[in-house]
Amino acid sequence: MILLVGHPNVGKSTLFNTLTGSRQKTMNAPRTTVTMETGTWRLDDTTTTGLVDLPGTYSLLPQSPDEEVTAQEISRLAEKSAPDDLVIVVLDATALASSLYLLRQVQQHGATIIGALTLNDVAHTRGSTINTAALAHAVGIPIVELNPRTSHGINDLAHAVTQHLNAPAAPPAQQKITPHESSPEHIFDWVASVLDAAEVNDTATTTPTDTIDSWLLRPWLGIPLFFAVLWSTFHLTTTVAGPLQDLAESFITGPVTTGLLALTSALHAPPWVDSMLVDGLLGGVGTVLSFLPLMVIIFTLIYLLEDSGYLARVAVMGNHVMQKLGLDGRAILPLVIGFGCNIPALSATKTIPDSRHRLLTGLLVPFSSCTARLVIYLFLASAFFPNHAGTVVFLMYLASALTITLGALVLSRTAFRSAVSQPLLLVLPAYQTPRLTQLGRAVFIRCTSFITRAGVLILSLSLGVWVLMAFPATSEYSIGDPTMPAHESLFGATADTIAPIFAPAGFDDWHASAALITGFVAKEAVVGTFATTYGVDEPQDPALAGDLGARLRATFDESSGGHPGAAALAFMVFCLVYTPCLVTVAEQRRLFGGRITALAAAGSLTFAWVLAVVVFQVGRLL
Repeated sequence: MILLVGHPNVGKSTLFNTLTGSRQKTMNAPRTTVTMETGTWRLDDTTTTGLVDLPGTYSLLPQSPDEEVTAQEISRLAEKSAPDDLVIVVLDATALASSLYLLRQVQQHGATIIGALTLNDVAHTRGSTINTAALAHAVGIPIVELNPRTSHGINDLAHAVTQHLNAPAAPPAQQKITPHESSPEHIFDWVASVLDAAEVNDTATTTPTDTIDSWLLRPWLGIPLFFAVLWSTFHLTTTVAGPLQDLAESFITGPVTTGLLALTSALHAPPWVDSMLVDGLLGGVGTVLSFLPLMVIIFTLIYLLEDSGYLARVAVMGNHVMQKLGLDGRAILPLVIGFGCNIPALSATKTIPDSRHRLLTGLLVPFSSCTARLVIYLFLASAFFPNHAGTVVFLMYLASALTITLGALVLSRTAFRSAVSQPLLLVLPAYQTPRLTQLGRAVFIRCTSFITRAGVLILSLSLGVWVLMAFPATSEYSIGDPTMPAHESLFGATADTIAPIFAPAGFDDWHASAALITGFVAKEAVVGTFATTYGVDEPQDPALAGDLGARLRATFDESSGGHPGAAALAFMVFCLVYTPCLVTVAEQRRLFGGRITALAAAGSLTFAWVLAVVVFQVGRLL
């Protein structure tokens, strides 16, 4: 087993992706929420080895769960003393002193080490030169100069690892250092002696990165530019991803559905089989595939922002505000992206290095009011507040921002007390031109992970919803009967059972609870479910509520005791806060695990119910 260790932003993850390709997966460290990437590195035609990308860290003196996991994994590997185990320490040529400090701490554990010196091209632009051979001799380990973004030096690294596997006995310089040698004072002296021996020539020069940062990090320029980047992101997701999503969905509902029905017809399958395959199976597949174009675009944009070095600047600019909420400065990007779509926003939390802040941000992202919820707001605002619809919609987005703020303040002071933000420690990387090869590989790996891991849950729950809708609650209808009213199915019976829960919120009616059930699958399905349960056409424009709006007003007027407006506001607040759509839940489970996702879903449902009740009870008094 080989462990990859290094500072954040030194190319460690890029190196891991280059070495493993698609032969990798994400796993949680034992008894933690800290994720590690594991994969298989094919050294040559006959030799493979396991590779683990540990969380980036500046020190093995743990200050966070991520750093603690890295230290524990190195200790575990050193104690095991297997002949084919080693640690590759990725050294930053632009910050060699701090990298050597980390390397010396790894040596303290007695692990066998190979050094990988990266960012040499950036160091050269800054006027710094390093004698790699002299550095390796001074440290007493093999050191390979490489560039993981261009794959330069990868073969040399593979050769060094192969030599270790063929002759794994560690030389004396690789043995565990003494307690005296591991003291901070001794390590600093050791680092200074190594830098002298390595003939490091560090001439301070002004680089293009320094010039750009002197302007970009000024708030009057940096903040407007950041919002321009966000606007471009939203524009691409709507103008490019939208049509591609429609195309993917039409492909599933068109040729694929037609072909499948032709096959079942030829096999003389009963009608319920057609319904299960089309509405259940293909419905789930269509949901996954329809989101794939969006994921590709967002993953590409996030990679470009991260690999270019710009994302680190966003963290610096947003850190002051985020820290007041108990968050990491890098949380600003996922939370803002969430107003477009929660799914890629959750994926964007991967840019936050600390697992506690990453999880905290991931729990807050669903409170960002995505565009799918806008359809609900427009419809209900037009139906119940036709003269003030725009104001109501604006207030819902304001409520979303307030909910995120409240949630951050409460969670950071309760369940996440240990994750209170410390001053941001971040080495700003040099600006670089992203490489298309690395870009394609990274996007492919992330999208494949989304499809394989989130797709299973989506298909399972999609089939579960089909069972509720296809199976009758009485013997009057058969399974999958197209003439069966929604109220006569298990779906209708379930909605009837749930409805009384919402009596304190003013919408104690099966139409509303049925819409909330399908809203869990997809928020944009809420208005369509109202149309189905009332047996009327869904309005082409949500801002024109029409006959459907009139029927819903009559229902809410009765269920609320004559306060339909308050009930409508409570319903909108519930839709804002309660469990996000099925794909978002699947992405949460992929990133944070089933237990945390279940607790988050239960918490959001409870919070949504409490807020809806408060809104209705206060609203009916006004």
